[in-house]
Amino acid sequence: MASLPVIPGHGGFVQPSSYLRPRGQSHPMTSPKPESAIDRDQRIALQRIRDFLRVRTSYDVLPLSFRLIIFDTSLLVKKSLTILTQNGIVSAPLWDSRTSTFAGLLTTSDYINLIQYYWQNPDAVNRIDQFKLNSLRDIEKAIGVSPLETASIHPLKPLYEACRRMLETRARRIPLVDIDDETGRAMVVSVVTQYRILKFVAVNVHETQLLRKPLRHLKLGTYKNLETAKMETPVFDVIHQLVNCNISSVPILNSDGVVTNVFEAVDVITLIKGANYDELNLNVGEALQKRSEDFPGIYTCHIDDRLDTIFDTIRKSRVHRLVVIDEHSRLVGVLTLSDILEYILLEGEGDDSKAD
Repeated sequence: MASLPVIPGHGGFVQPSSYLRPRGQSHPMTSPKPESAIDRDQRIALQRIRDFLRVRTSYDVLPLSFRLIIFDTSLLVKKSLTILTQNGIVSAPLWDSRTSTFAGLLTTSDYINLIQYYWQNPDAVNRIDQFKLNSLRDIEKAIGVSPLETASIHPLKPLYEACRRMLETRARRIPLVDIDDETGRAMVVSVVTQYRILKFVAVNVHETQLLRKPLRHLKLGTYKNLETAKMETPVFDVIHQLVNCNISSVPILNSDGVVTNVFEAVDVITLIKGANYDELNLNVGEALQKRSEDFPGIYTCHIDDRLDTIFDTIRKSRVHRLVVIDEHSRLVGVLTLSDILEYILLEGEGDDSKAD
């Protein structure tokens, strides 16, 4: 009886493929490509960030002292706009006092929906001043858009879960909702934004300095089919771009393709404060002149910039997106905080166990 081939160093264990392979034939073993130092550092940095997000809670992100403004759903839309602009905020949790329940998160998207409704129903402009926040649901149904953001998370849940919830719902912020021990009712604690989370990471996870791969190699951001506008573009046209493409900003270019500014969804609030909807008939250039004097400007980067430098920018400045430009300041792409958050949570997720 012929003896079976034995793998050296494995005693009597037989390689299964030996039964099928004709004698005298073998397949050369391919050595795995060695991991480069920059790949190793990138993998370790991502794992350290995820480990950090798993052991810290959403509550940890909150500053020692903060202010929370909550709107009752019976409040007039006109008054809500005034409160937002007076306090320099762009969103607020909603509370239904009739049922004593959390009713969602009011954002700039809801005001843009109202503008879309006004555009589709010009005869209703006289009634818009009487709209209450609880009528926003009817407006959403009338124009066929997504309903109010209602995702929330308990403040003591891991921050990692809050990030995943935001990615799943495509939300840029998420309310923290606790349960009152005495009444058993929901209680809104605060709202956590993508920016605050990423800054929390930038300040506390020193391994972000290991993220030395350039954007070009990470394929991070959007570089095709970019929506753009010019200073002469009517504001209404840009609003349609924001809605139809589900984006929060549109780069403004000159005739040479050079980035001169960015029209953001939050700019709409400045235009319609006081329910002055005639301001929507302005062009982009006229609208941007109405920004407050403390507007921080737009942030740019290059395709060969690295993620470690971008995290350093987030740590130092209040950044919501970066416009990717070339050496002549022409538009190349757009990098959002959502892109960065998705990358640090999902890139190479199956390789987490390899981290040193």
